[in-house]
Amino acid sequence: MSETQVVQYTAKDFKSDQEVRWCPGCGDHFVLSSVQKALAEIGIPKEKIAFISGIGCSSRFPYYMNTYGFHSIHGRASAIASGVKTANPGLSVWQITGDGDALAIGGNHFIHVVRRNIDINIILFNNEIYGLTKGQYSPTSGKGLVTKTSPFGTVEEPFSVGELVIGARGKFFARTFDANLALSTQIYVEAAKHKGTSVVEVLQNCVIFNDAIHENVTGKEVRDDRTITLRHGEPMKFGKDGKSGLILDGLKLKVVRIGENGITEKNLLVHDAHENNPGIQYMLANMSYPEYPVALGVIRDVEWPTYDAALENQITEVKKTAKIKCVDDLLNSGSVWTVE
Repeated sequence: MSETQVVQYTAKDFKSDQEVRWCPGCGDHFVLSSVQKALAEIGIPKEKIAFISGIGCSSRFPYYMNTYGFHSIHGRASAIASGVKTANPGLSVWQITGDGDALAIGGNHFIHVVRRNIDINIILFNNEIYGLTKGQYSPTSGKGLVTKTSPFGTVEEPFSVGELVIGARGKFFARTFDANLALSTQIYVEAAKHKGTSVVEVLQNCVIFNDAIHENVTGKEVRDDRTITLRHGEPMKFGKDGKSGLILDGLKLKVVRIGENGITEKNLLVHDAHENNPGIQYMLANMSYPEYPVALGVIRDVEWPTYDAALENQITEVKKTAKIKCVDDLLNSGSVWTVE
């Protein structure tokens, strides 16, 4: 079957026969559903898909997918996913990880897979807590958060996932939240189409150890006014009435109201996800409530050569002039002794 051949699937085709063992109400259920919907839409043959995970609640994901999968070790999913893709360039490789797995013990591997631009898709579940190990603060936990390992409130500054990805020379970064199935499905489709490392941050809810941590921006009653869904080529506007927007005021983003102080829709910034200079994308990825709305959607999507394609090309070129064509040639090269 050729790589370009599209297969007609439904989301149900990607459901395994395993019992889903996440807590009732966990945001992971939403992510699983939207990924299965996205894969059905993409139509890649199931035997050409592999899900790689590390350790954490989210990392049970491969068991629930009717595809190839590998539940690896803590923090090493990026390294293993890199190897899988490099050894099997025709596979669609998806890395499933959490804020602790990817950004703490796996931080070094994470930034380098992003820097290398290996053609894999990373879905980073961010619930700002260690859930599997029962409630310790993570690298994305807000400063002051009281947890089992910070009983008086953590004194650390948290990572911004988008800032980290773009700072590591990332070419694709998007953000969604777990319960928004339509947006999430759309983003996963776009991530799959992108050639290179795509990172999708999912604002995900842990109902047991960090319940409602994102509710101040993703809650049904407030999300329209406290988030902005960015779409390439469209003005940056948001709000329940669609009258709020973003402009560039000097070197900073500024929230404005259409119809006030002479502001019209023409004054608003137009989102350019394909701009190679990451300056505005960096600011968008870093926006936080209450000063700004939190940016959702595809924030950065830039074409760039991939590591795996460059490696394949290098191997092809070296083979053209290589004297060593097989293992026997290698073993008989250099200094050779005959033992009698």
